[in-house]
Amino acid sequence: MKPKISLITLGVDDLARATRFYAEGLGLPKYDVEGDISFFSLEGTWLALYPREALANDLGVSITEQAGFSGVTLAHNVATKADVDEVLRRAVAGGATLIKPAQEVFWGGYSGYFQDTEGHYWEVAYNPYQDLT
Repeated sequence: MKPKISLITLGVDDLARATRFYAEGLGLPKYDVEGDISFFSLEGTWLALYPREALANDLGVSITEQAGFSGVTLAHNVATKADVDEVLRRAVAGGATLIKPAQEVFWGGYSGYFQDTEGHYWEVAYNPYQDLT
């Protein structure tokens, strides 16, 4: 595993407002995509803004209970689907809790989630459309 954070996703209540803030208020370079997500290319990583409720649904947790869900996930992108499975296996073997097993996802990739020993949510993903590794 090449250790790095590929993507930080912030769950937001108002995507348009948050996107304007990061693009215009902070001047971050926006990467245009269609749909309910905004990406910003940063030095060495990406920042994503995604509706908080949709992010909680993707994780499979309740937004009302929050179950330790703060609206933030970290992502580790890897080169292959097999690498997703291996990183999830290693994380669980190391004490993490598997939250969502790796599976084909709506955006065309392959990903799963784990919660680390301190309660932080991580997505491990293979993105066939963009090299984020």
